[in-house]
Amino acid sequence: MARILALDFGKVRTGVAVTDELQLIASGLATVETKELLEFLKNYFEAEKVEKIVIGEPKQMSGEVSESEALIAPFIINFKKHFPNLPVVRQDERFTSKMALDSMIAGGMKKKKRQNKGELDKISATIILQSYLERK
Repeated sequence: MARILALDFGKVRTGVAVTDELQLIASGLATVETKELLEFLKNYFEAEKVEKIVIGEPKQMSGEVSESEALIAPFIINFKKHFPNLPVVRQDERFTSKMALDSMIAGGMKKKKRQNKGELDKISATIILQSYLERK
């Protein structure tokens, strides 16, 4: 089986998570500067077999699409141009940042390390991917 990769897409940086080959466990992979994301993905896809990509779908509490979707939609169009055979699935990402912060605190991560936004993005991507796996 191939892996599933997830993104917590952001304007400045993007958290990346991936499953094991059996698609049972989601793990944080990296935090990448968004401007370098396509190149990072290209290199990753050359090294690892990936079945699909899950991209967080930011929504407001009302269920309406969040403003940050305006950044994600063009990325998805560009992604599909570069990787037309790789399916893109969306996953509701409401509360993932809060859940990521809570898990950092519960895991005993020191305050200084919790302030590293890259760690938060990577954990958020992991939560997005785990939520997708549970839904699947």
